[in-house]
Amino acid sequence: MNKTDKAKEYATALFTLAMEQGAAKKFAAALETVVKSMRESPDYIEFLCAPNIPLSERNASLQAVFGGRIPEDVLSFLKLICEKGRVRTLETCLHEYMKLYNESKSVSWAHVKSAIPLTPEQKTALRLKLEKQSGRNVLLECSTDSTLLGGIVVEMDGKILDGSLRRRLQEVKEVMNS
Repeated sequence: MNKTDKAKEYATALFTLAMEQGAAKKFAAALETVVKSMRESPDYIEFLCAPNIPLSERNASLQAVFGGRIPEDVLSFLKLICEKGRVRTLETCLHEYMKLYNESKSVSWAHVKSAIPLTPEQKTALRLKLEKQSGRNVLLECSTDSTLLGGIVVEMDGKILDGSLRRRLQEVKEVMNS
């Protein structure tokens, strides 16, 4: 089982618990807080992953840093992934958790790549078109990709909508060669 599959398994278990408690949003915020803290202190991740430091010390550290700041079940989740040697999957767990959370709220996340930055008006028009097409609320994550000649590529709900100039030129080439 690869890293993403394990992270998905852990995230699903945490999300199920959160839904049972009606605390999915609270757990999501807690996970975001933890991931942000970990990003700011990469040495802390190394500490939590160090096999030469007793698990009890690493758990005590998690308690000291996050106890009272996040729900107890999220803290227990952190201790579990620390015990299982999976702290480095935390960001992937957050990503998988957020996919489940957004799915439960009928929200889709669209990753948009364009050759040049999209204007706010273009982003709004694209979001509205994707919402109409999917029947869901859509959150856009936009980035530029210098390898695109023009146009955009949208990845949403496991599908890729390729409106790039490169793809259109490839289609013309295929037509000419057939």
